[in-house]
Amino acid sequence: MSTIRSTPPKRFLNESVIRGIYAEHGSAVLAYATRLAGDHGIAEDVMQETLLKLWRNPDVLGEGKGSIRAWLFTVAHNLVVDKARAKAVRPTEVADWPASPPLEQDHADRVVDSMALMTVLNKLSPEHRDVLVEIYLRERSLAETAETLGLANGTVKSRSHYALRAMRKIVSKRHLIYESAAA
Repeated sequence: MSTIRSTPPKRFLNESVIRGIYAEHGSAVLAYATRLAGDHGIAEDVMQETLLKLWRNPDVLGEGKGSIRAWLFTVAHNLVVDKARAKAVRPTEVADWPASPPLEQDHADRVVDSMALMTVLNKLSPEHRDVLVEIYLRERSLAETAETLGLANGTVKSRSHYALRAMRKIVSKRHLIYESAAA
């Protein structure tokens, strides 16, 4: 007849010890896990799992075992790394059919804006218009604009300043005209 070996029941920490450790080290471990994970929700899960590991392994608190805080930080670090690795291995889930078909953006507003911009630009002097086109539409620097137009940097700066001022005047006049027409 074979004998059945029974293992002694596993010891767990009592709740008051866990609460005390959480009160003393919880905020620091949570902040550390948040910084590592980049997500507060994941960090809270890591904190809970860390305390659960402590509860299941009371021998960690034995004398000569080192700092409990260091142990908590190490466990939290390992859990964050494990979660990141698990997420990286798991393929991204994609739905077979989208819940709603993708909407195509209406470009009418952009067309109206570009038409309004062209109308305002055409009311500027050619010198002002050329500078603004180079700087804002062709996205060139002041030095590149000066080189392209064959002007000094200071001239390009002053023309862009006065051109923007003239544009503001034109736009405000047009705005007043539209408001009076609407009234």
